[in-house]
Amino acid sequence: MAKLDTYLTRKQQAIADRQADWTAAPEKAVVSISASSKVAGITGARPIRMGSHSVLSDSAPGLAGHALGPTSPELLLGALASCLVHTYLIQAVLLAIPIDDVEVEISGTLDYKKVIGMPSSHPLSLENIHYHARVESPAAAEAIDQLHAAVEQNCPVLNTIRNPVDVRWDA
Repeated sequence: MAKLDTYLTRKQQAIADRQADWTAAPEKAVVSISASSKVAGITGARPIRMGSHSVLSDSAPGLAGHALGPTSPELLLGALASCLVHTYLIQAVLLAIPIDDVEVEISGTLDYKKVIGMPSSHPLSLENIHYHARVESPAAAEAIDQLHAAVEQNCPVLNTIRNPVDVRWDA
């Protein structure tokens, strides 16, 4: 028995329920999500509102922040890490692969020079993003390879980063 069997059984039922719902009404599978943020007074910190949840983002002291929360680029990597772990869980259910644990570590580099108006040959975006996924499972190595491939194909945040979408400024 794998350590996450109880959770994956609940996940399997939830996926089956969604598949039934969305087969009957495919339009329900398309949802709009949103987030908002504003500066928190003289601190410069930025509370982010996502649904009924809040997260505080801030800068490091070197950019006049107080390090009260992760930076925006760190949040992006954190969102990717979380989405990858969740996709591993979903794909484990869909592929009937037992798992004991999943952990994803992500890193990247960012040249901040352009942020503060200095010239740089680097693009103003995160670069060299790479992740390592550690999956503990009693399954055979071939099954774990299949799981990794399924996650690469089906993680929505990963695919959004790899295949950028148009982001428009609404004046």
